[in-house]
Amino acid sequence: MSASKTFFRVLASACAAAALLAAEVASAQTPMDPDNPTCPANPNWSNYHEMRFTPQDVNGRRVLLAEGVVDDDLIPRLEAALRDESIQEIWLRSPGGNARIGNQAGRLIRGSGLPTRIPAGWACFSACNFLFMGGFARFVDPGGLFIVHMFIHTGGENRDVIRSARQEGDDSTIGLIGEIEQQSAQLASEDNDFLIRMGLYRTLLTEIMYRQSAVAEGANRSTRRCLTQEELRRYNVVNG
Repeated sequence: MSASKTFFRVLASACAAAALLAAEVASAQTPMDPDNPTCPANPNWSNYHEMRFTPQDVNGRRVLLAEGVVDDDLIPRLEAALRDESIQEIWLRSPGGNARIGNQAGRLIRGSGLPTRIPAGWACFSACNFLFMGGFARFVDPGGLFIVHMFIHTGGENRDVIRSARQEGDDSTIGLIGEIEQQSAQLASEDNDFLIRMGLYRTLLTEIMYRQSAVAEGANRSTRRCLTQEELRRYNVVNG
């Protein structure tokens, strides 16, 4: 074997060992959730109430840090951030938020041609998934978390509406259920279309996301599903 081949093989082994060590360290620092052994008890997805976009130099690269809730007014701030032509990559950590805004944001990111990354120790959940999937190239470092659940229309204010409809009687409840079914079918169609456009396999929806319990996020942590590195590759969530 030539000296150059030996060098690159040793280098590859060292990189693999370093990545494994980083994953082990991240796992050791974040205890797993007893209610859901696929995920840590307290994912590091930021406590900002609105997503912040912060350019930062990291190891010689110009990175855009995208941190916090996917809020209703996110799009203009993202558009402004993407006008910075020095940005080379987008890093994400978020507990989710407005799914349709996340979908729009993901399309904007795809239009920019920038790669997306979830660094070790960071977590991207729910609506944040759309932003991440918008990356032309996508990376989840060992110890980074891509967390999914079943997207629903019955959280927050809609649950209050359901309770009110039940008090008004059967006809009102049946009508509301019909509206929710229609909205849910529309959302499923939009999810399917988005995944295909972004180059992911739609089996991510049928085999993972739509198999989770349809309980509002936060009410039941067991509805969260953290994908393994093997699953990230299987469904083409990562492609870099």
